[in-house]
Parts: sequence; C-alpha cells; structure tokens
Amino acid sequence: MATITSLVDTTTTTNQGKPGDTVQINGTALGTTTRVNFGTAAVTPASVTATQVTFVVPSSAPCSGQVSVSVTSNTGATSNALPFFVIASPTTTGLSVTCVPAATGGPVTLFGTNFLTGSQVGVGTVGNVAVTPTQPSQVTFTAPANPGQVATVSSQPVTITTAGGTSPSGTTMVDYFLAPAITTVAPATGTAGDLVTLTGTGFVNVDTVTFTDSAAATATAVFSPISDTQLVATVPGGLAVGAGTITVHTCGGNSNAQPFTIT
Repeated sequence: MATITSLVDTTTTTNQGKPGDTVQINGTALGTTTRVNFGTAAVTPASVTATQVTFVVPSSAPCSGQVSVSVTSNTGATSNALPFFVIASPTTTGLSVTCVPAATGGPVTLFGTNFLTGSQVGVGTVGNVAVTPTQPSQVTFTAPANPGQVATVSSQPVTITTAGGTSPSGTTMVDYFLAPAITTVAPATGTAGDLVTLTGTGFVNVDTVTFTDSAAATATAVFSPISDTQLVATVPGGLAVGAGTITVHTCGGNSNAQPFTIT
C-alpha cells in the first residue's frame, strides 16, 4: 500500500498554499495512484512516479484551514493522510500615512487581513520590500524612494504577497511627492501683515510656509493656495528685521530657501 511521507507546495516549499498551487506528494509505492483525495474533492494527479505524485490544489478548496490529503490506487486502496493547510488570501484596508517623499521614501504601516505568511510588500512600479509580519492585520515597512519620478505626485498601489497569494491591486494607494521649489518671491521684502506671492513648482497640498529671520528665528505664515505653482503668504509678526528666507513644505519635503528681507 502507498505511504505518504510529506506534502510540499512548490510555491511556498511548505505544506501550506492556495488554490492553483502545485503540490508534491512524497512517499513510497505511489506508482499506481489514480486519484488524490483533497478533503472531500477527488483530484486527478498531474504526474505519478513510484515516489512522488503531483497535483494542483483545486478551486473548490476552502478559503482557509486544514485539509487531509491522501492517494487512492487503481485497486481502490487508500494511503495514510497528511494535513495540508489552505492559506486565506490577504486583503489590504489602509495605510498609516497617505504620502511619502519621492526622494527618500519613508516608513509606512499597512493594514489588512491574513498577513502572517507575508513575504513582501509591493509598491506599484517603485519596487518590492521584503517583510516578515508578526501580526495578522498589519505590517510596517519602508517604502523605497522613487528617484525617477517626473510628476509632482505619483500614486502607487500597495499590495502584500503571502502564501495565500497577492492582495488585490488598487484598493490601497500611497502618493509619492516631489519636493516643492520656489523660483520667485514678490515682493522680496516686507513687514508683518504684508502679502507676498510665491511662484514655483510642486505647490500641491502645501502644509507649511515658513519665514526665517536674520537671527535664524522662524515663524509659520498664513497662506492661500492659488495653484500648483503659486500661493500668497502673509508675512508673520515677531521676526527680526533683516535678511532672511522663505521655505515651503509639502509631503515631498522642504523647498529651497528663497531670500526674503523683513523690513
């Protein structure tokens, strides 16, 4: 009679996997196998030798859980059974941050379900990051930099690959931002309460406009976005008279420091 000694999913190299995976049944006296018993499902073997039988995990496999696997010969004799574990497909539900700087990337926590057998997180066309989740519903990774980015904002899908497959793409997104750049400030001098127009690039979702005075003290300004290339800021009070600078900050980081003189 046939005896099974091990089950090996060729994708995960363990006795765990998902529908569609090829599984190797190792053992002895397997040469007359005509049927693989995957739980209550009868599966036709893909290949048969005296020491190995292969089959494909059927689509009728449960979403997750333990399934008994045995083989039946052409005489109707059935071998011993070993457990195979069907791993549930992962899903993603959100991120701890919605954007990262394109120049550096940054730390991100991905939330979802069925992460424990995760091996990598994919960030769209930017790249993959190896992970080893310790919780079923979240994993923290460092999103890689996106040095070839041209657009101010590049939205990338975030997925996770586990023994149960890869989560659907497009359900969870992270935005990569280029740093803003200031090209002109008009006027280039002013006093508290004056309006100053800043022109440049990458003024998308600006969160802070900072004035630095001649003594290196800083103050954040009230500002109004006009477009992705222009905004109007009000010179804040409390700054020392003299030559200073203005910077703009977005998720992409700080802009260049453009000269501005407090009068």
